[in-house]
Amino acid sequence: MRRLACLLLLVLCAPATRAQVGGRAWAIVGGDVADGTGAPLRRANVRIVNDRIVGVGPDVKPLPGDTIVDAKGLVVAPGFIDIHNHSATELATEPAAASQVAQGITTVVLGPDGSSPWPIGEYLAARRKSPASVNVAVMVGHATVRRLAMRDDYKRPATDAEIQQMATLVEQGMREGAVGLSSGLEYEVGGYADTRELVELAKIATRFHGIYMSHIRDEADKSFEAIREAIAIGEQAHIPVQISHIKLGTVSVWHKAADAVKLIEEARKRGVDVTADCYPYNAWSSTITVLVPDKRYDYPPSVEKALADVGGAQNVLIVRHAAHPDYEFKTLDAVARARGVTPVEQFIQIVKDGGAGVVCTSMVDDDIRMFYRQPWVMVGSDGGIGARHPRGAGTFPKVLGRYVRDQHWITLPEAIRKMTSMPADRLHLGDRGRIAGKMVADVVLLNPSTVIDRSTFNDPTALPVGVEKVLVGGELVWDGGKPVMPWAGPSGRVVVRQQ
Repeated sequence: MRRLACLLLLVLCAPATRAQVGGRAWAIVGGDVADGTGAPLRRANVRIVNDRIVGVGPDVKPLPGDTIVDAKGLVVAPGFIDIHNHSATELATEPAAASQVAQGITTVVLGPDGSSPWPIGEYLAARRKSPASVNVAVMVGHATVRRLAMRDDYKRPATDAEIQQMATLVEQGMREGAVGLSSGLEYEVGGYADTRELVELAKIATRFHGIYMSHIRDEADKSFEAIREAIAIGEQAHIPVQISHIKLGTVSVWHKAADAVKLIEEARKRGVDVTADCYPYNAWSSTITVLVPDKRYDYPPSVEKALADVGGAQNVLIVRHAAHPDYEFKTLDAVARARGVTPVEQFIQIVKDGGAGVVCTSMVDDDIRMFYRQPWVMVGSDGGIGARHPRGAGTFPKVLGRYVRDQHWITLPEAIRKMTSMPADRLHLGDRGRIAGKMVADVVLLNPSTVIDRSTFNDPTALPVGVEKVLVGGELVWDGGKPVMPWAGPSGRVVVRQQ
């Protein structure tokens, strides 16, 4: 008999007053329901009482006192679950989270890439006290616990004692409400860990029925080795693996998505539970040092190769640089030319000056399309509130508008499955991700003819259009192109899931 394990999802809904939403009973009539399973659209009414869906079907009728929403011409879908979101700090200060609900996002999974709030319990308590308009789940960050255990002496493999200390911290985080363990193996702290360390920590998350979510060790020339390592961790720790923002980010691996798919399919056939998420852009966003995999940031040959691997310095856009804000939204190549130095020299100087955030155009659409067409790849933004990459405000509408409606890469029901029931199932959120009776009323109404992203690399926070209404736990949080404000007060609550 399987042992019961309780993991917590903090549901942080920012409610409006009864007068603002016309009561806590809704009847959404005349819409086309995409139920989240990938099934074809069907004309049906949806009735909501308090925070739950109580009826779905053509015969479901409004009752006296219901707020009636005419959804003719609209698609009624479950709220989108962003399995890879970086808004942990921002949610503490921006209760509206407009860039998230404007996309139809109703749940964010925080703490990806190995970096998470700590302690988890204190963070979740703070979100209960000061909720945003979206639901929140949190991962335990591998780099976070590694830094706690090893302090500044992290540029080496951990000792057995240090791994045990990290394991104790992972267990603490899982007990306090985390839904899994995340790693960022291309980054400075996590990148020094060996596979053994990650397996041992993933085993702790396994005990709590969590997942292992990884920014793998390389997304460039050594992508396939890094995918194999993620698979090995899953296989040895007996844990579901989520490959974050799957991509092939250097010239040498472009157009090889089919090989990556084959590698993952082979693992899945032998019983390793591997899935991935993908964002709909051919440019990634990170720190400038990620470009140099051997971490020799002041060694010109390493830097020169790194820039060549992504197609040149003209593909590296500086979006955040505290020491020189005048460089922001200019390419590395343009800054170097303006200063009369080589791109390699400019790179080295930027790192010496404290580093920079960059957006690097280094993927190809053929690979992105191949990934999105796999049934085990879901949509994730790798963005968040105020992100200086258009994915922070545009990911979900871009998939729906450009990849579904305009380019026909995937169908609308399949795209919505990748945004709803698929991540919900991954996280064992049994009462979310579907339009069905007894489900939590996280609901999106969108116009399939107009939904589209408007954020760009030069205007990354521009909000999308076509998402007409968003309800979180039965509360209206987005209506007609703007957030519902002001919030009347918190109604955050903890949902316990059991296995």
